[in-house]
Amino acid sequence: MKYQIEHTNTFYYENFVDQSMNHIRLKPRTDECQRLLAYRTEIYPNSVIKEHVDLWGNHVQTFFIPEKHEHLTVETSSTVSIQKTPLIRMIHSSDEMRTIFHSDLFRNHYLAYLNETPYTFMYKEQVAEITREVGNPSDPIQFSLDLMEYINRSLIYDTLTTNVNTKAYESWPMKAGVCQDFAHIMISVLRANGIPARYVSGYLYVGEDSALIGDAATHAWVEVMVPGIGWVGLDPTNNVEVLEHHIRIGTGRDYADVSPLQGVYRGGGQKLDVKVSVTLLSS
Repeated sequence: MKYQIEHTNTFYYENFVDQSMNHIRLKPRTDECQRLLAYRTEIYPNSVIKEHVDLWGNHVQTFFIPEKHEHLTVETSSTVSIQKTPLIRMIHSSDEMRTIFHSDLFRNHYLAYLNETPYTFMYKEQVAEITREVGNPSDPIQFSLDLMEYINRSLIYDTLTTNVNTKAYESWPMKAGVCQDFAHIMISVLRANGIPARYVSGYLYVGEDSALIGDAATHAWVEVMVPGIGWVGLDPTNNVEVLEHHIRIGTGRDYADVSPLQGVYRGGGQKLDVKVSVTLLSS
């Protein structure tokens, strides 16, 4: 599948601001599942962009605007080719996979994706409740699938209930939230049960007749490390495996590692307008 993504972020400030320093993570990755064919970034007011790759392998672009401005616009255009990944439902846990999964070597290697983070924090009672409802976590693959379905069934997708700063322990009692909340809750429970999991930021193609949700801005889902297979994507917001409709931008421990836009400036309040368009070019 080949996609064209147009993404525009516009900040409107209450007053003139200056000395604006910004970091953006909007450049899709090239990896075993997808290939970045073209990418372009436009900044208004004009600014010189510097780029580096962070600790998690994400592309980070940095720019500084010294002069006063009333609004800031970041426009990105990407062309990405996606290849299907193996269906996790077709993978059966073998004795060898279970041995690797429970080994100290495996755990130490993926320790960063087993530790609790501020966004993924949940109370022990909350994790115990969810784990009890989902079932036996001895089979990591089946448990991950069952957990994805349970979270999808338990939470309502609602853009007004939570915000970008909401933590997993806060969104779970609300039983509502956006893709970020679905992902953080799922990651929290997986890690508490010894399953390495990471947060993924990207785009979602929903098409014309799809029931998928989460394409209004960047989307978020979860990747689980399966011994012998690698990172496998699961989307609790839509209760689907991540295949050719998901376009990956970045991965990390939680939202803080892959935030699309981060910045500081000197001035007053702001309002953000986001527009995302994902077009299928060829299948």
